Amino acid sequence: MEAAPCVRTFSPSSSSSAGARPCLILAGPASRRARALAAPPPPRAVASSRAPLVVSSPPPPAASGTPSPAHAKVDRSGRFCSPRAARELALMISYAACLEGNDVVRLFDRRISARREPGFVFDKACLLSYNHMSFGGGPLEVGMEEEAEKLTSQNEKDSANEEDVLSAPPKLVYNNFVLRLSRELLVAVASGWDKHVDIIDKIIPQAWKDEPVARILELCILHIAMAEMTSKGTPHKVVINEAVDLAKRFCDGGAPRVINGCLRTFVKDHVDVAGTSQGAESKS
Repeated sequence: MEAAPCVRTFSPSSSSSAGARPCLILAGPASRRARALAAPPPPRAVASSRAPLVVSSPPPPAASGTPSPAHAKVDRSGRFCSPRAARELALMISYAACLEGNDVVRLFDRRISARREPGFVFDKACLLSYNHMSFGGGPLEVGMEEEAEKLTSQNEKDSANEEDVLSAPPKLVYNNFVLRLSRELLVAVASGWDKHVDIIDKIIPQAWKDEPVARILELCILHIAMAEMTSKGTPHKVVINEAVDLAKRFCDGGAPRVINGCLRTFVKDHVDVAGTSQGAESKS
């Protein structure tokens, strides 16, 4: 995937009334995550996105005071091992490749083989605090300044943790299964790019065609989902759900709903549903 087709795809995310209790509004977290997606290995250079860093409500803590194992699926070596992590890594690489005008597979290989900085130390404890299921939402209203400050402080910690995870050398974060699956997805993205460009151009709303830079993330999610359905044999319902979840985590506004509709149209018009069930994942 080179710069030209990438461009082609993306051009075809307080006062109160008298007597009312004042409230503070904290915005959703999707934009802050988008900032970290394109971050290369250390040094921690984080690419800018379509929106500034915002304050949000953190995910509720587990009853025991530690993150639930479902939040961050890690293997015995302490690295991510789930298909969801592979899709998230594929999205990170695709997004960065579009910003840089690079081939997705070539960029993946370069990230994997990049040498670490002398003295670099990665704390794997941050993987246990990373939540693949932490989704963005609407603004949150809080009634007390102290509550807002507490949530802001927690958000800053969560944001720093996510940036550490997403910008760390991939081999320290993902196990071999995740790295292999992510690369296979990216190979499928690259091989099916031109065909999917034409399809995407027909099914996305005009508003997305009118704001190409603002929709790079959403279009990357579509490319990855289409590539997985046509090359990996994953059930289309699983792929659609996973794509929608990625949109909930990293995109703004109504992107999850639009992506859901686009992929359902893609399945209806372009996918042999019976064929996609062959060799499919049993669970994500």
